[in-house]
Amino acid sequence: MKMETERLILREYSMEDFDSLYEILSDAETMQHYPAPFDETRTKNWILWNLDNYREYGYGLWAVVLKETGGLIGDCGITIQNIDGEFLPEIGYHINKKYWRRGFAKEAARKVRDWFFANTDYNEIYSFMKYTNIGSYSTAIANGMKKVKEYPDPKNEISFVYSITRDEWEKIIP
Repeated sequence: MKMETERLILREYSMEDFDSLYEILSDAETMQHYPAPFDETRTKNWILWNLDNYREYGYGLWAVVLKETGGLIGDCGITIQNIDGEFLPEIGYHINKKYWRRGFAKEAARKVRDWFFANTDYNEIYSFMKYTNIGSYSTAIANGMKKVKEYPDPKNEISFVYSITRDEWEKIIP
């Protein structure tokens, strides 16, 4: 599976992505909204989990590659997440902090959102995040999502939930 935007390629992970991904997921600033940065084992398991998701669901988090350099700068995709007790499809993303504030998460998430509605039967997709993660909920809003829930979450203290329905998406796509 491979998708392209103006500046990005989204493709399935491989174990060759380990070093670039580890640079992102082991960084304390990038992972400040997680309980802790990832170690080598957790990063390897992240790739393996996504390889399993591709086989089981036909999607997962995809490697985000900058066309200009061919380098991996993050991930973005769809996973099934436990959101306040419900297992729901979620768009998630991580971008290397060297590339923050350039619209890459928004660009990748928009492509994933469009792929999701074109290729699945779900009527709604979600993004959830720790209430302090301004970058993440700003990306959700930029992609047409609205805040639909806020709940106490032992992992995040408080989680915000954003979503967009298929009907809402159809009104904003060109």
